[in-house]
Amino acid sequence: MDGYDEIEVKLPGVRMENYTKGEVLEVSMDVPFPLDSSRVEMKVTVGSKLRNLLGYSMKKIKEPEVKQMTWNASGQAIGKAISCAEIMKRKNKSLHQITKLMNRRVEEYWEPKLEGLDRLKVNRDIPAICILLSKDQLDTTDPGYQAPGSLGSLWTSSSQQDSATSHKHGRDSGQPGSATAKRQRKGKNQKDNKNKTGDRGDKT
Repeated sequence: MDGYDEIEVKLPGVRMENYTKGEVLEVSMDVPFPLDSSRVEMKVTVGSKLRNLLGYSMKKIKEPEVKQMTWNASGQAIGKAISCAEIMKRKNKSLHQITKLMNRRVEEYWEPKLEGLDRLKVNRDIPAICILLSKDQLDTTDPGYQAPGSLGSLWTSSSQQDSATSHKHGRDSGQPGSATAKRQRKGKNQKDNKNKTGDRGDKT
């Protein structure tokens, strides 16, 4: 199955070399928030191409009857789903957002290589994400809520904070122009002047 990391399966008392990996199924998840009947659901996998995803979603979100869109992904595809949602928000600055993190159940079936052995079923829970974008107002009290345009102001605020922090550190870090550097240069000059005076005394 696409979208999650392969890991070595170890079961107590079971020699996995006697089995080969077979069918892998994703268990359907319940939608974590109420959705409009006109919603468009976007499922993202590792093999999904951003150009195709965004081309379709941008066209659909412009349709007047479409009020909501969800981006769903699990495992390694989570980052791609987040990128798609953020690009959409930058191009459609009126969209409200709610993000939910959860686990998706995956069922792995292992087929026996030897007669007399039973088929094995292994349940795994992998990280998953569901992002809701809406033209209409959403629940602002939800912990995962982001208001329209909040991403831009967040980045601006973070950049300003980083700049202020760097400026503050520069005053105390010994960098050129900082107060510490000036004190260091002053002390060095005083030491050099003292050495020069001592040299003149020796010559006398």
